[in-house]
Amino acid sequence: MSKKVIVLCYRKIIDATDNNPWSKFVHEDSFAEFKMQSQLYNQEQQFTTFAEILLHVPDAEKLHFLVSAAITGYLRQLNGIIPDILDNLGRRFLTFEHFKFELINSDIKDVQQHKIAINFFSKPLVWHETIGNQLLISQFKETQGDEVYTNLFEMQPFVSIHSIKQTD
Repeated sequence: MSKKVIVLCYRKIIDATDNNPWSKFVHEDSFAEFKMQSQLYNQEQQFTTFAEILLHVPDAEKLHFLVSAAITGYLRQLNGIIPDILDNLGRRFLTFEHFKFELINSDIKDVQQHKIAINFFSKPLVWHETIGNQLLISQFKETQGDEVYTNLFEMQPFVSIHSIKQTD
């Protein structure tokens, strides 16, 4: 029997208005790291915003990767569970293998302008069915027996199907 194996992506956007303690630490530490790392690309301090640095400085795209180092410890605290996404029983259930950090906006003189995104990519899942606006999924395992434990969750903003693969 053919299965649809999917990988979900959740894009968590963090800015100065986020009141979650974990998000506040990520915001503050990524801003401090941005200020430090941007000095390499802005030695004469001609530019204050991330957008200006990107526009005028070759290789400034590397700032996404360089700043991400400041948040890896916080990601480890999640123990491989994607934050904010709950199943219909109110449990966090979605696990991730990979993430991609992204600077959306920043200004070295104003922490309020600092905005980032963390894109979490789930481990492979079997997509069994869509029920209304909810997906019925289970963890993908090469050898699944007769009984499979599932999660039902509502699709929500900033969650999308990143990839899909048909298996035999």
